[in-house]
Amino acid sequence: MTAAGPILAIDTATTRAVIAVGAPDGTLLEARDWTAGYRHGEELLARIEGLLRDRGLAPADLGGLVVGTGPGAFTGLRVGLATAKGLAHALSLPIAGVVTGAALLAAAGDGPGSPAVLLQPAGPSDRVLSRAGEVPVILPGGTEPALREGERLVAVDLSGRAAEDAVARGDTARAGLAAALLAAGAARLAAGDADDLARLVPEYVTLPRGVRDGPTDGGVELSGGTP
Repeated sequence: MTAAGPILAIDTATTRAVIAVGAPDGTLLEARDWTAGYRHGEELLARIEGLLRDRGLAPADLGGLVVGTGPGAFTGLRVGLATAKGLAHALSLPIAGVVTGAALLAAAGDGPGSPAVLLQPAGPSDRVLSRAGEVPVILPGGTEPALREGERLVAVDLSGRAAEDAVARGDTARAGLAAALLAAGAARLAAGDADDLARLVPEYVTLPRGVRDGPTDGGVELSGGTP
């Protein structure tokens, strides 16, 4: 069964926040993004309200929510997940968490078994490497990814820290992120595979100062350079 009304998608896993409205079947109707840096909380709700208003929608018209779960930095993911979960609770809407890394790879035209791998920042020097269907791996600063035969990098938020062709592929992937999130999330909602709010957690790759380093909720692993 598809959602009973339009679907709102939210992703704050990267430095560009993304919000979108899709049809109940996941077809993208409108997407908006902006450079949030690490200040996602300052604009997210106002931007959502503006998008819904411009589409002639009230929050009560929504039939479901989709939210990107990372990998990403602590502040952005915390704001996005908290906002999406708050809306889902207040409006009694089903919600589906979608791994942002998987959606970016899908937007790059690559699914399971494809040669593309996603590279994102994990703080000022580390990076995180994601492959479709595998647990993301943290690469410590100075460590280059050990690519498998035929693989190519899709780099997001890494201008100056990754090859130009990888950054260009990342720009292409990010342009299709909203549509990929909606497609994956709508499929889950249609299958009745909504998330339990209490168990919907992000994949953090960086934590704020004062928070002890350790395994993340999303299971991001550390690597010495051989993912």
